[in-house]
Amino acid sequence: MKRILITGSASGYGRETALHFHARGWDVIATMRTPRTGVLPESDRLRIVGLDVTEPESIAAAFEAAGPVDVLVNNAGVPSISVFEGTPMDRVREVFETNTFGVMATTQAVLPQFRERGSGVVVNVTSSVVLGHMPLSAVYKASKMAVEGFTASLSLELAPFGVQAKTVEPGACLTTNFAARATNGVALDELVPAPYAPWARKAMDDFTNQDLFTKESDVAEAVWRAVHDTTGQLRFPAGPDAVLLAQAK
Repeated sequence: MKRILITGSASGYGRETALHFHARGWDVIATMRTPRTGVLPESDRLRIVGLDVTEPESIAAAFEAAGPVDVLVNNAGVPSISVFEGTPMDRVREVFETNTFGVMATTQAVLPQFRERGSGVVVNVTSSVVLGHMPLSAVYKASKMAVEGFTASLSLELAPFGVQAKTVEPGACLTTNFAARATNGVALDELVPAPYAPWARKAMDDFTNQDLFTKESDVAEAVWRAVHDTTGQLRFPAGPDAVLLAQAK
């Protein structure tokens, strides 16, 4: 039986991906910073494990508890919607600690077993912001672009050992709590310097009024395709808006 470890499984894409793989017979290690019962079904093929991707000791303990895995999905992330001029550097570092360095740390933890076994897949969930120029996302995009570059180079390093690295690029999803987490529930006008406020409001209105959006299931299906791909494809846009952006690019 194949086993997958997914970070950030308490909600959103991570939770949906855990359900998707579990329904198809996989053994699922659903990790989350603060383990919670009731968010996923009880099953002898699904375990909830605590994992904070910014803490080395937590990463080591989670992989020890999980045992051998065939796939690592780096889904845990910190959202950010802001005007860069008004973004404190502490917030910038917080975003990178989870979105970029956390991905690198968990990947580094799993690679020895993948290399020694001669198989394994790392799937890094980034964002459709890497596919186009989007406002209010300078910090978030930078953290995700770093993961895109990291994954592309990593895939070449791992290929001689039969190990793969992929990215999944979700579009905009209105049914997750991305926006609320990105602003910590504070109104956008309170987070941006006054000269930017009218422009920022329009940018948010344009974002929420677009025609195409991504569903959590689109992301889970894209992860499934990435894991089972045998063509060498590196990037997997997820959701109709992300697909259109990828085609335009």
